[in-house]
Amino acid sequence: MGAAHRDAVRPAGAAGIGDPYFPLDGNGGIDVLSYDIHDRYGFRSGRLSGWTGLRLRGTASISSFDLDFLLPVRSVRVGGRSVTFTQGRHELVVKHGLEPGEVVDVWVQYAGRPDRRSYAGESNWLARNGEVVAMNEPHMAPWWFPANDHPLDKARVRVSITVPKEYDVVSNGRQVRRKAHGRLATTTWHADEPMAPYLAFFAAGHYKIADGARDGRPWLVAVSKALPTNAQPNAMRLMRQTPGITRWLETQLGDYPFSTVGGLVTNLEPGFALENQTRPTYSPASLTQITVVHELAHQWFGDSVAVAHWSDIWLNEGAATFMEWRWEEARGASSADDELHQRYDNLDADDEFWDLVVADPCPDPTGCSSVNDIFDDRVYERGAMTLQALRTRIGNTAYWALLRRWVADREGGNGSTAQFEALAAEVSGQDLDGFFAAWLHTATKPADTVDNGLRSAP
Repeated sequence: MGAAHRDAVRPAGAAGIGDPYFPLDGNGGIDVLSYDIHDRYGFRSGRLSGWTGLRLRGTASISSFDLDFLLPVRSVRVGGRSVTFTQGRHELVVKHGLEPGEVVDVWVQYAGRPDRRSYAGESNWLARNGEVVAMNEPHMAPWWFPANDHPLDKARVRVSITVPKEYDVVSNGRQVRRKAHGRLATTTWHADEPMAPYLAFFAAGHYKIADGARDGRPWLVAVSKALPTNAQPNAMRLMRQTPGITRWLETQLGDYPFSTVGGLVTNLEPGFALENQTRPTYSPASLTQITVVHELAHQWFGDSVAVAHWSDIWLNEGAATFMEWRWEEARGASSADDELHQRYDNLDADDEFWDLVVADPCPDPTGCSSVNDIFDDRVYERGAMTLQALRTRIGNTAYWALLRRWVADREGGNGSTAQFEALAAEVSGQDLDGFFAAWLHTATKPADTVDNGLRSAP
């Protein structure tokens, strides 16, 4: 059977991977194995141009496949040959068939203005006054490289960024090369472990950089020189705490899941910090020690063990917030149980704090109307409350065994709410259906009972 005939009878790859919150995120029929990103950015023009090589494997018999991408595409090649493609607002459709297990190399060339692109209500490009940082969640990749943009499809990432040679470039993993050519320089970073596309990032600007090694693990941190002069020493002091905080988190959760660690403080202000894999990014307003704890905890909860769907976001944010509470508890400040009861005791049952289903914060069947729905503060706080209440319910020994097993068994993969609930029941040997129904699946205040972990068993 000829290729043209096969493509005529095979279905097209699905436009989405199956996440109900974002139906167009990710794509059906493909598994990306690696990204090799080569971008050039012009600070004055705001223009980004370049190409990305993707190695991908077919997971179904399909006549075409999609990639998530927002910039105008100039050409696409598969296996070295030019292929036809179409491009909508968010989907790049490549007219090339695949069979299950078939591995191909795809090359996409593009150019455009990321600051003029939006998707799902997000305008994510962050650049101003000689600094650019590609950081956001749940979407960022489609503004600067074509991707299978969902946490279910992790891949290895290599990033090469070309900018005027007086600028520094920082990305995930470790820097493997910097080559000047004329007035430009290309800096290449490589991450050893696969990552979800939104966790890939680059920053270009003028940075103070410090690096070293602790316990045999290299670390590198960077602080924007565009920060006010009097703010830079404190920013660097906090960044230098990264290896120590990581080591403390290992005592709680088990081995750090990646080969490098670090952080970057930008002068730009998106209003949040982000857990970019191996090197979280911090904005001026977000930069506190407790935020560093939060973002580094995400290296276990969110980066190594990513969500299966975005409805599972409480597993990321609740766990990172709980580790903030645990950090303060270990330092002799308020205990995590104090933090739980401070919120529980002071918020009446009719307070809107309880008017949210933690395990389904965006229940609209047509998708999320706003990413603010899934990153609601209540998801963070009630997620952490759920974990502390679980700690009381099943006991300290079983609780820490549960968290350590969760991150160890699923290292480098994904996890869902249902899977976490099942593991909690297995580790504790208890029936926890009522507990999780009260805390995660009901938009009401849990009853003040032993079963709900709000009182210790007599």
